[in-house]
Amino acid sequence: MNTSARRRLTAAALTVVAVTVGATACSSGSGSAGTKDADGGTYTIWDPYPQFDKSSEWAKLLDVCGKSAGVKIKRTAFDTSDLTNKALLAAQQDNSADVLIVDNPVVSTLAEAGVLTTTDDNKVDTSKVDPNLLAAGQAGGKTYGTPIGANTLALYYNEDVLEKAGVDIASVKDWPSLTAALAKVKAAGKKGITFSAIGTEEGSFQFLPWFWGSGAQLTALDSDQAVSALSLWKGWLDKGYAPNSVINNTQTTSWAEFATGDYAFSENGTWQLANAEKVGFDYGVIPVPASAGGNAAAPTGGEFVTIPVQGDTARYATSQKLVSCITSDENLNYTDKTLSYVAPTSEVQDKQIAANDDLKPWVDAVKAAKGRTSDDLGTKYPKISEQLWKAVQSALSGSASPKDALDSAQSAVK
Repeated sequence: MNTSARRRLTAAALTVVAVTVGATACSSGSGSAGTKDADGGTYTIWDPYPQFDKSSEWAKLLDVCGKSAGVKIKRTAFDTSDLTNKALLAAQQDNSADVLIVDNPVVSTLAEAGVLTTTDDNKVDTSKVDPNLLAAGQAGGKTYGTPIGANTLALYYNEDVLEKAGVDIASVKDWPSLTAALAKVKAAGKKGITFSAIGTEEGSFQFLPWFWGSGAQLTALDSDQAVSALSLWKGWLDKGYAPNSVINNTQTTSWAEFATGDYAFSENGTWQLANAEKVGFDYGVIPVPASAGGNAAAPTGGEFVTIPVQGDTARYATSQKLVSCITSDENLNYTDKTLSYVAPTSEVQDKQIAANDDLKPWVDAVKAAKGRTSDDLGTKYPKISEQLWKAVQSALSGSASPKDALDSAQSAVK
């Protein structure tokens, strides 16, 4: 994206939903979060967007969908982690929300706990959703919701740094060519690449494009392919192509490093687009390359719109209308300036690219993306992820070789 292109990059060209974590729940409408009007005229929606109050465009959209369905909406917003706990507790009390919007890795947890209805039961149409995105909401051959949008990871690059280092971005197509570009950048007196390898889910999230890009599978953390991916990162640190700070970097602090203008590349997500407008240098975006070329599968972020199990099954018909409205083609183009989501359907993605062809690398990255709980991992994923980020930390800190670190990780998972 050159300077003029970046100016054309508007929030209206993307599906946008904010997911900034907040501590306090907020609601539009009256009454307690789980209470439903006896006459059934009020339907509850819980979401993880506490930064949107009842005057926000998001709340207004929900009210419009309620009006279309002939009901009043009582919306309550929770912090993401708090929302999961509230949903589980409400289900035990038969007091679930009518519509529940949750982070995609949570779907399998709620499904296994019996909290959610399937799309076969609730009749939500998912036929237009890209299969790789829908997979994050599937478990045991059943689908438990539909995505409201998706974000993922890609590589931002600094055009000025690459130009001065004599690197043509078109030459960066696989791991060898990317590493060669980093070598040229370092030789030119600049810094190579920054990313987040912190010992949390965030670190696993950032490592997964390289892990999957090697051909590795989460069911075999100790495979030769997995070792090659971790060896790639370790090699970058050893050669000074990536800073030692990545071990403690969050995606936010990693971005701050890139924003200094000293780095050629930063692995980060669509949510940094608004910040990218402020960096003061020309930048571009390419999908994370796979080891031998092509686009690596990056993990999908974003929420699913689900319908919890209700004691009164007659409510499902109206809930289905609400979900269909929220995830309609028109409303998948819902915009806010906080975070940017690529639509979960090819049809709307094409419209996004038509509005701004600079969005193509993000759409390409989303099309290649993969749910963390896909491959029917479901609730097994959190334990696998924890061992994966521990292995990354061990290898990058030098306390274990990549192979030994991943061997230990696989043993712990078993």
